[in-house]
Amino acid sequence: MGLNSQYTATTKYMIVARFEVEGVVEKPDVIGAIFGQTEGLFGPDLDLRELQKSARIGRIEIQLESKQDRTFGVITIPSSLDKTSTAILAAAVESVDRIGPCIAKVTLDKLADIREDKRKQILDKAKDILRTWVIEESPSTDEMVKQVSGVIRSADVVDYGPQHLPAGPDVATSGSILIVEGRADVVNLLRCGIRNAIGVEGTKIPQTIIDLSKTKETTAFLDGDRGGDLILKELMQVAPVDHVARAPLGKEVEDLTPKEIMKCLREKVPIEAGRPTVPRAPEPVRVHVAVPRPQPVQLPENVVSKAKELRGTLEGILFDQGMGEVARLPVSELAGKLADYKDVNTVIFDGVVTQRLLDLAEEHGVKLVIGDRIAELTRRPNSIKIMTLPEVAGPLAP
Repeated sequence: MGLNSQYTATTKYMIVARFEVEGVVEKPDVIGAIFGQTEGLFGPDLDLRELQKSARIGRIEIQLESKQDRTFGVITIPSSLDKTSTAILAAAVESVDRIGPCIAKVTLDKLADIREDKRKQILDKAKDILRTWVIEESPSTDEMVKQVSGVIRSADVVDYGPQHLPAGPDVATSGSILIVEGRADVVNLLRCGIRNAIGVEGTKIPQTIIDLSKTKETTAFLDGDRGGDLILKELMQVAPVDHVARAPLGKEVEDLTPKEIMKCLREKVPIEAGRPTVPRAPEPVRVHVAVPRPQPVQLPENVVSKAKELRGTLEGILFDQGMGEVARLPVSELAGKLADYKDVNTVIFDGVVTQRLLDLAEEHGVKLVIGDRIAELTRRPNSIKIMTLPEVAGPLAP
């Protein structure tokens, strides 16, 4: 049974009683019996008429049904009294034994705490509000990762100078710069928060970098391979570089972890004590277990000739199945552009054969990779033959 709206705000409890009458009666008979038989029992403080006048008792609702000379129904009384007074009033209503001219029996069904129901409704609503708030307003894990990674993406590589060299966004404003080999190196340094790197993009040092090194403190941060040696030699001839830092032997700056990058930069040395050539570590002792040694590969004369041409150029050549030349490109672009060419069978380049390059080559079906030398590998793909330029073109002339 719903409450009359005028009592909803103040009602605390609801008295619900059932009655049974041996005869046919109507609603006014029931209400009259309740008022008449409870009047004066407990004084004016608990008199139903006085309580209704002060709105401490709401409108008494009656539901009834007559059947076979008997009347059944429900009495509902909203109360704003305290629990004790409400309980006394409920007992008084239950004491009614006659309704109209008929014998009646009134039985208390329940004392409902309206505030408890209201609290439950509020809690349920609060849960819905919180659930909606969390779903709509709180970012998911993926969204948070995107937001954090967006900080890195916001520091996009910029094109600097007339040669449009790849650079971090702070190259122009910073008092110092890091000279690296290419765009991938600049991107990797940006991931570590280093925003003042600029890439050479080849072995010939651009005039833009020469000019920058004259006005800024300059550190050359180069790969730990022969390509890094060549770039450093030219830098020392044409630009006033202050310090030099090198990646570990056989590693490239673009593949270094943030910890490795910071370690290399902490160990930079003045250019006067620089390292044009990265010291080669002693060859570690390896134990080969049940790994059959591949048979030598006979290469066409045109491929051997091209291998000799590549020495010292920092370039690479892609060949198809018939050993026809597909493309020639800088070593710094080799990993990024390998996927652009179809049916590449052989890759020859003047650089270090790294695990990353081998994984890409395996993915694109390459069968033969020839580099200047081979880095420490964690896995050698079974489908790829790996050789070095000295094996193909002979040792480098002194």
